[in-house]
Amino acid sequence: MFFEKLDIRLMMRIVKNIKQTFTLFLFIGLFLGCSHKDAVNEYDKSALYWYKNIVKEVASSNLDKADNYYISLRSEHMRSPLLPTATMFLAQAHMEDQAFIMADYYLDEYLKKYASGSKIEEAKFLKIKAAFLGIKDINKDQKLMIDTLNEVDRFVNNYENSIYLPMVQTIRVRLHMAQYMLNDNIARLYARIGKEKAAEIYRAKNQKSPLNIADIKAPEAGFLDSVFN
Repeated sequence: MFFEKLDIRLMMRIVKNIKQTFTLFLFIGLFLGCSHKDAVNEYDKSALYWYKNIVKEVASSNLDKADNYYISLRSEHMRSPLLPTATMFLAQAHMEDQAFIMADYYLDEYLKKYASGSKIEEAKFLKIKAAFLGIKDINKDQKLMIDTLNEVDRFVNNYENSIYLPMVQTIRVRLHMAQYMLNDNIARLYARIGKEKAAEIYRAKNQKSPLNIADIKAPEAGFLDSVFN
């Protein structure tokens, strides 16, 4: 049991380091650009010039080039009042494009540098939405599912009167459903191969769930993101 716990802690540290490394490469990738055709070879332009080009490229569905224009805007006009708007605009554009990792990157930028007051609440809700929509396979995205549930709990505790609360509560129920089914599937698998002790661990997890099997109807594929459809 000790070594199993040790392995879990080690794996969690490895996953965290991989995530941090991936974020670093993503950030570098933004600066290098995705391809030569999307490179921005203009310099020393006004903030409005860069902003208009961001809007233009998003409208043309060329988010790679829009990202590069954003880099120019941020590099040449670090204190521009257009930067908060551009950051949130690109976060939402990437979310619409189902590029949820990029959406999360911009939302993190927005929260760290620009958000205040009700804008913090909005950005945190959008981060939850982006993470939730990024869960495509409950078997492969277990950590993301758990992390998103933790963020949901924090949001509910911090914003009891939020206009986003009904949607966040719905996300919470969907995630608990997914977690319950995942635990049930794992328990059944262990039981089939004769590992009853392991199966019991996952049954015990479901006993602590706020849901029970009577609350859950077998969903169609893609049931998680149906919240927003």
